[in-house]
Amino acid sequence: MSGFVQIVEFKTSRINEIEELGRPSRTEGSTHPTFRRIVAAADRDHPGTYFTIVHFDSYDSAMENSGRPETSEFAAKMAELCDGPVIFHNLDVMWEDAGDGAQTG
Repeated sequence: MSGFVQIVEFKTSRINEIEELGRPSRTEGSTHPTFRRIVAAADRDHPGTYFTIVHFDSYDSAMENSGRPETSEFAAKMAELCDGPVIFHNLDVMWEDAGDGAQTG
């Protein structure tokens, strides 16, 4: 298996506040991040709906990240800014293709 992806789906009318809240978590802290990459996206077809796609090396590294106090604190603050529940999609990566013809997984 070539990794693990967590997709966080949420609705908010306060996206600027959520983006501002997220900035320090990317640049501060004493521990090295366990994720490989984060992509933030807005749903064109459903205004006010957003997704954060977080790539990890493994399910274990994702759970390590989830168990960190700073992650729990961020999640609680973010939930207060959302217009409904936050939905988590936990996905085992079966394969990847970076567009260079080299498929992994």
